[in-house]
Amino acid sequence: MTPPAPRVLIVDDQELIRTGFRMILTARGIEVVGEAADGAAAVDAERRLEPDVVLMDIRMPGVDGIEATRRILARHPRCRILMLTTFDLDRYVYTALAAGASGFLLKDVTADHLAAAVRLVGTGDALLAPSITRRLVERFAVGEQPPAVHRDLAHLTPRELEVLTLLGRGLSNTELAETLTLSEATVKTHVARIFAKLELRDRAQAVVLAYETGLVTPSG
Repeated sequence: MTPPAPRVLIVDDQELIRTGFRMILTARGIEVVGEAADGAAAVDAERRLEPDVVLMDIRMPGVDGIEATRRILARHPRCRILMLTTFDLDRYVYTALAAGASGFLLKDVTADHLAAAVRLVGTGDALLAPSITRRLVERFAVGEQPPAVHRDLAHLTPRELEVLTLLGRGLSNTELAETLTLSEATVKTHVARIFAKLELRDRAQAVVLAYETGLVTPSG
């Protein structure tokens, strides 16, 4: 059975973008429950409307999208947030993923891709383009800043460490199963246990964590 379409809040300081995204989503059967023009308004709107997915612009005056993401997820951790950006290899995108965003979209995304992305994260999955995400994390994970999502890997079994390493390299569950000669059901169990032990929301944070802990390196 097809899952119900998520309820969406659109946050962007440009009215034209908000209007365009609303028209695209509404035409594809996805309800837009509200709009906000800055991060502070987004936090308030999310509290009132309780959407399933927030389309969040990263760079806005006042409270930016990253701080708004932190505030929303602190109160409502089950909310899914998709970041909107004009540049894929952006330090702000990396920081947003580390803060708990479920993925990111470029603002020139096609209409069908936008709708598909919203539906995907609405089911609880993360939106990751492995090649872009890997380049993004490689560029910014190793730097002067302290780790954003550091967790103690000592709680993981050797197999779970292996799975997390491959997750960090962008492998899907199907690819993990093939690489490790396991069933997809077993892989899903390992992934779920890793997320629970390390308090990770989804694959986006798993990729960030794998780099920040040195489990995966830019050369490996």
